[in-house]
Amino acid sequence: MTIYQATTQDLTPLARLFDEYRVFYQYPSDIPGSEIFLADRLSFSDSVIFVARNEDNLMTGFVQLYPLLSSVRMKRLWLLNDLYVHPSFRGLKVSVKLIDRAKQLTRETHAAALLLETAKSNAIGNNLYHRTDFVLDTDHNYYSWSH
Repeated sequence: MTIYQATTQDLTPLARLFDEYRVFYQYPSDIPGSEIFLADRLSFSDSVIFVARNEDNLMTGFVQLYPLLSSVRMKRLWLLNDLYVHPSFRGLKVSVKLIDRAKQLTRETHAAALLLETAKSNAIGNNLYHRTDFVLDTDHNYYSWSH
């Protein structure tokens, strides 16, 4: 398995995986929109996307990270916003390797932390994050606002 930072040459297979990820979260399929969204992320460099490919060069999963800043720490933070592995490749530690690469980016950029959020009902994700040494923050409340 190879993990590397995505480029525009990866857009077509990445957009298909990204679309599957969105459908998993109950959003309607939109492959052209997914490709435009990801092309923008890559061209504006406002996220970092790592992809996994197997020995047959099939794209098996991806992780997308967004940079944040912590004023009090005066350092960068990384938000692990998206993580997806195609169902055919689950159980092969693809997600663990993608998380490991995200942790490596955090170290390489001297960031203070790698953050993520998942639903309490996401048993698989919560188990994965615990197994990969993430610590559940029980000290803070997280709020959101949308319109």
